[in-house]
Amino acid sequence: MKALRECSVAVVGLGLMGASLCMDLKAQHLCREVRGVARRTQTVLDAFFAHAVDLATNDLQTGILGADIVILATPVRTIVATIEEIGPRLWPGSLVMDMGSTKADICAAMDLLPAGVQPVGGHPMCGKETAGFEAAECGLYRNAPWVLSPLARTAPEALALAIELAKAVGARPVVLEARRHDRLVASISHLPFLVASALTDAVAQVGAGDPAVWELAAGGFRDTSRVAASDTQMFLDILMTNRAAVIEQVENFEHHLRQLRQLLTQADEPALRQKLSESRTARAEWKKR
Repeated sequence: MKALRECSVAVVGLGLMGASLCMDLKAQHLCREVRGVARRTQTVLDAFFAHAVDLATNDLQTGILGADIVILATPVRTIVATIEEIGPRLWPGSLVMDMGSTKADICAAMDLLPAGVQPVGGHPMCGKETAGFEAAECGLYRNAPWVLSPLARTAPEALALAIELAKAVGARPVVLEARRHDRLVASISHLPFLVASALTDAVAQVGAGDPAVWELAAGGFRDTSRVAASDTQMFLDILMTNRAAVIEQVENFEHHLRQLRQLLTQADEPALRQKLSESRTARAEWKKR
């Protein structure tokens, strides 16, 4: 396969993730050509006049025609539908990647691509609660884990090119099987979103009876509820394509929350201290990694 610097790269979806990738590729001259594909004409114009791409279009087929690397950066269920649509139009030997937050459904769809196409699932772990082209920025991927999920049919050269791309924008490639990825991110990403949503609803219920709660809300509430402001449609796609793993983690969380409630109910201060200390130690160990 070609080296990255010789490749024409087409990024489908110019929101936060896709546009940020285009900006890095273009600004650092990492590849031969950067194309951007977006549904909205205004986004196409914004990307072109911001010099985030060499070519911008809202026509999917024009955008991917002859591209060496096609990267799908839309919501998960849109990615799955797009894979089926573009399959017959991809050049033999081209690399197809994605940036979706779940992998099993996407990789299953990739497995049905024509035999000459090389698929690698992907998930850069660096999202923000803000979305859209306006939120994009150079350097978004710097030092971020970028999960890559090759299929059994993926050639070593294709995976090597995907790794080269991730490293070129400063990310840290991590190769994981798709279902293993989905189980892990259910605990560190998808569960926290649901917890933040439930927390926000609980506080809003208090606020309905006493609005002064919002005047008191500060850093602790801001930090723990931040991801509840994430794009709703994006997380609906994530949750609906990773339901089993997310439900498993919700049940795990409920178990630990019930333990805390029981210790409080029993006023068992020594046991409560022990459990809170264990949590504090676990987080401290993570920060050292």
